[in-house]
Amino acid sequence: MSIDTSPTKLGLRERKKQQTRDKIAAVALRLFAERGYDETTLAEIAQAADVSPRTIFGYYESKDDILFCEEGHHLDALRRKLDERPAGVTTIDAIRELVSSLEAPDETARLRKQIITASPALQMRMRARHAELEPLLAESIAKDLGAGPDDVRPLLVAASMTAAFMAARDRFFDSASRGEEISHEQGMRILDQTLEFLRGGFEALQGE
Repeated sequence: MSIDTSPTKLGLRERKKQQTRDKIAAVALRLFAERGYDETTLAEIAQAADVSPRTIFGYYESKDDILFCEEGHHLDALRRKLDERPAGVTTIDAIRELVSSLEAPDETARLRKQIITASPALQMRMRARHAELEPLLAESIAKDLGAGPDDVRPLLVAASMTAAFMAARDRFFDSASRGEEISHEQGMRILDQTLEFLRGGFEALQGE
């Protein structure tokens, strides 16, 4: 028996897999919001999504992986952006271009933010995931500066950039917890101003 591997069939399979993945995430977020993150089990998510627990593990490793799946997507998008940037495009330029392409959060994103905002423990876990950003930035900045392995400048710049992004993220979440959520447009302006500020120090290092 032959197996049809045409692009159409492969595309259909991928779409069905993505639909299952999205359904699991949507159901999980709804349960987290209704029952609480810690109180919701993977078995309950599987039952509500009408899939087996084994199916969930085919898409997600844990509840944390479901809740923070977008963080991984964003990190992967940044990694691709930095790897594929043409000569002359700096790390700051690439990040700014990526940020400018971000769309306003949809209902799923807002629900995810609401769940995380309500729990200091989840906010700490999100901060830990953001820590993965620092080595990625350091590697990219080292290329910009032509720095060797013993050059500490890329590490310092990456740490400063990560701290700035963390501060901006905390500002967004603090506002949301007080019922003063910053609009998408305001958030984009803050991020753009942050990147412009970082550009000044980065260009000073490039000129050395």
